[in-house]
Amino acid sequence: MDQADIPALLSRLASDEDAARKMAVFKLQSSINDPSFADVFISSGGLIILRRLIMSTGGNTLAYSLQSLSRLLEVDMGWDIFEGPSAGDLVERVVELIVTNPLVNILRGAMSILVALVSHSQSTSSSGRAPITFGFRALKPAVAVYPQFFELVIQQLQSADHALCANALMLINALVRDAVSGESSNDSSRIGGSGEEWPKFIRRLQDLGLIKAVYNLMQSSALQDLAHPLLEFQSLTKVLLQKWRQVQVDVERPEHRRALKGLHLASAPNRDHANGIGRVEELQESGKKGSRRHNPEKWRRLGFETESPAAEFDNTGFLGLMDLADFVRKNEDGFQKLLLEQSTKPLHERCPIARSSLAVTLILYEHFDCDRSEMEDLRGYQLSDGKHQDKLFRPLLLQWSRLHTGGLNAFFKLWRSTGADQDDFEKVSELVRILIDQVIGQAGRSKDILEVEEDLVEYDFGRLRELQMELLELSFDDQWGQHLYKVRESLNQEALTFVKEQRIRCLLGGAWFSKPVVRKDSQGTGFQNRRGTDGTLWRYAKLSHNRRYLHYADFGLRTGPDPNLDSLAEKVDLRQVSSVASNVSAPSTEAVNGTSNSTKITIFGYVNPDEVAEAKDLSEVKETPLLTLHPLNHSVASEWLDGLLMLLGQAPITAETNKLIKLVQDYGMKIRLLNVRMEATYAGPPEGAGVVPSREGLNDDYWYEI
Repeated sequence: MDQADIPALLSRLASDEDAARKMAVFKLQSSINDPSFADVFISSGGLIILRRLIMSTGGNTLAYSLQSLSRLLEVDMGWDIFEGPSAGDLVERVVELIVTNPLVNILRGAMSILVALVSHSQSTSSSGRAPITFGFRALKPAVAVYPQFFELVIQQLQSADHALCANALMLINALVRDAVSGESSNDSSRIGGSGEEWPKFIRRLQDLGLIKAVYNLMQSSALQDLAHPLLEFQSLTKVLLQKWRQVQVDVERPEHRRALKGLHLASAPNRDHANGIGRVEELQESGKKGSRRHNPEKWRRLGFETESPAAEFDNTGFLGLMDLADFVRKNEDGFQKLLLEQSTKPLHERCPIARSSLAVTLILYEHFDCDRSEMEDLRGYQLSDGKHQDKLFRPLLLQWSRLHTGGLNAFFKLWRSTGADQDDFEKVSELVRILIDQVIGQAGRSKDILEVEEDLVEYDFGRLRELQMELLELSFDDQWGQHLYKVRESLNQEALTFVKEQRIRCLLGGAWFSKPVVRKDSQGTGFQNRRGTDGTLWRYAKLSHNRRYLHYADFGLRTGPDPNLDSLAEKVDLRQVSSVASNVSAPSTEAVNGTSNSTKITIFGYVNPDEVAEAKDLSEVKETPLLTLHPLNHSVASEWLDGLLMLLGQAPITAETNKLIKLVQDYGMKIRLLNVRMEATYAGPPEGAGVVPSREGLNDDYWYEI
């Protein structure tokens, strides 16, 4: 629409005919986000007419009017519509529409206007009159009239209309951001007008089901349509965690004092514990004189290090106290049983519950990288391709409380299963860190929180220790790099030599093999294999002491003791062997009775050895089978196949042998790492740490305690 058409447009907008107004405002919404058009529209008095349409119309005319104002605000123009004595009426009208109007197109526009109003920074109107009110302060009078406003906004997060759902989430994001940013303000009309107000507002939204609604959205198929507001909510969640961590625990603050008192009372302080910890007698009436016996371990029995618990929240702030209090409140019976269980143990073996809770809080905080810039997730989404975008969404972050409880229960289980004591606290904490990185870090976006809770508690401890060793090796790789590469190369050769000797010793020890009997079938037209009573059934093979000949013989019965070399009439000169072939496969192919009907090892030699020296390509020289062996099981097959190959100077090929080589190499690496001294890793021990003991005079009879 051209600027010259604006006077006629304004005339139709002010018409008494609804059809004319509807068509005019429909055209307006498509042109008003052009700044030059908007400037002329505003200077021609268009805001007055637009406000009148919003205040008095309904249906599509109202929807188009709301959309027009929303688009005008998007180009940062038209804010003057919110100034003057009737500004509050306009805001109340928009809030009223959200609370009372069921039409989606009206709700979308109304939500969008409030997002702009709450998000806009405080400023003075262009006319120089009183400043326009933005943020939650602009909504507060209207919300007082419609107290169900927040509940209904959160309900829209379940809307099937993704645009409406996105607008509702953007409005919540704007309100939360205003709440947090207003903390330093002394104006009580802001959500965060004081340090006590913003947490109350956040809890109010949580009580209305906000977290569950956003969590469901983040796991839904509507992810792409809601990506930006969801990532912003995720970032704001991290901001809130930061804010709670920055709040220092202060017993002078009523909320903090109540939380600490709740921990004490939930611990059943009046219960007699098995170790005779004293009973605390509470006064029966306020102000009444009486006797109170002080419990010298009031807080230490809960797992604090001192009797001044507030100071122990320095690293976690109020966030740590919230997590601990939440765990105790939701698991009061379990908490009391745990305390009773710990009280029966010696002091140094007790699991410090409070310290464990604080450790899990810090582990989760670092795992989710809560100190990361809040815009990095959104920037990562814009730069990443479709495959990696899904990983940016962390719905489990919204289940913080349940993750903390699951992590803490895992801490207790690891403490018990490892037989840890107070000196092992950091070691158990490190295992929990690895567990959380593995279970929560590897969880897909759609993985249910119940599955995660089960995985945290039921994760295999052996696998956890394997991961710990792998991470240890990676850390050494980072520090030592090229040195470790050379060590591994050396260890690989040592392991190969060791396993080669082990496999050849299997050949030197000899082994029994089955010998299928071949005879013509009853028609004489074919062959079949069977194990019957006629002919030989067994073959015994053994490597000579000089490792040059493979002796063998066939037997009707498997005798004991095993035959010696003198009784093995046949032999193969290994210098005449050209290759060794086999169909050795995985152990699962073996028969149930422990033998294999099909596994065999065939040793080949050249038909005419004289041709080898003259041949340009050995593949053209004809081979003939010299000996066929049928191993009784997979282990024998692996030992003999790889033993023969390695004896001939070739590499082993079975998974069992290669696994053994890797095992020997890994143990060698761990033994080498145990010999690393402090001076080799660091510049030297810190000043005052003492002298590292000498190893002079030590023999092989020493060990390390892990």
